[in-house]
Amino acid sequence: MGGRSRVAAQMLAGKGFDNVYNVTGGFKAWESEAAFGKEELGLELFTGDESPEITLVVAYSLEQGLLDFYLSMIPKVKNDDVKNLFKKLSEIEVKHQDRIFNEYVKISGKSSSREEFEKNIVIKAVEGGLTTQEYMDLFQPDLESVEDIIGLAMSIEAQALDLYLRAADRSNNPESKKMLIQIADEEQTHLTQLGKLMEGI
Repeated sequence: MGGRSRVAAQMLAGKGFDNVYNVTGGFKAWESEAAFGKEELGLELFTGDESPEITLVVAYSLEQGLLDFYLSMIPKVKNDDVKNLFKKLSEIEVKHQDRIFNEYVKISGKSSSREEFEKNIVIKAVEGGLTTQEYMDLFQPDLESVEDIIGLAMSIEAQALDLYLRAADRSNNPESKKMLIQIADEEQTHLTQLGKLMEGI
């Protein structure tokens, strides 16, 4: 609705495109072709009836999938700048997990350890509802390019933002809805951080 499209427009302009438009009204005003994937993409993770605690477990699980991907890429790439970028991206995911876990402890009243909490992780997807391989196949990034990796990360975060907002729309629990909107806001912050990284290249 403006934020993501502004970042996308800046990226295209930075690539040398000189005929770029950020459409007023964003996606809600768009009347032509839509984004990839069905509207239900990723929503199998959220039935709409989850308690706030389960909502946080699912969100934490999705963050874990992305964290595992970033960590697994560090030894696979040769470019030191890309290695450092994957480390930075993984640190962002850990901080988000910290916040989600602390919120879980607060609302559940349980004083479970992080290890005990992580036994609940069962989801084999990444933020946004796709697997890492699906993201790789879709965007085919050059894994030695800082710019391509930031672009991939932005795509994942944008998809996650969209998923959390769609899940919030279908949630029947006001507290869970509130949690999902808050997590979506945090994804928006991640996108802004990534946008600044892209501008700094």
